[in-house]
Amino acid sequence: MTLLTTRVAPEWVDYNGHMNDAEYARVFSLAVDTLMEGIGLDAEGRARLDYTLFTLETHLCYRREAHQDQALAVEVLLLDRDAKRLHVFFTMRDDAGEALATSEQMLMGIDTGIHRPAPFPPAVAEQIDALPRAEAAAWPEAAGRRIGIPRR
Repeated sequence: MTLLTTRVAPEWVDYNGHMNDAEYARVFSLAVDTLMEGIGLDAEGRARLDYTLFTLETHLCYRREAHQDQALAVEVLLLDRDAKRLHVFFTMRDDAGEALATSEQMLMGIDTGIHRPAPFPPAVAEQIDALPRAEAAAWPEAAGRRIGIPRR
């Protein structure tokens, strides 16, 4: 499910001539904002429900360089969820469908009235249930990766 389409802005390009690593994180953050809008947590929904999402953890993997004015599309796949957390996997693709980067994230639902974790409001939970979901045996290869230096 494509959430976000954008282009690499000139100010996102660094001294190496491609999109700076921090800008990949920016695009994935914009995708989270778009996901929130899609599940009823736009500005009006956040205010009405006193509810938002916080990012608890992210694992970003860079696959290919992105260059100035290059088209980007970010897709989302729900890996898992419980009453207050979403485990999501984003893939950033170019206009040829090649993966440029991935971002695996754990998002937590927050009651903004008490600033504490809280279960998803029913209308939000219903929208989450409509997201494309990966079966546990069919997760993307990059999901659940551990970072470390392999030793022989």
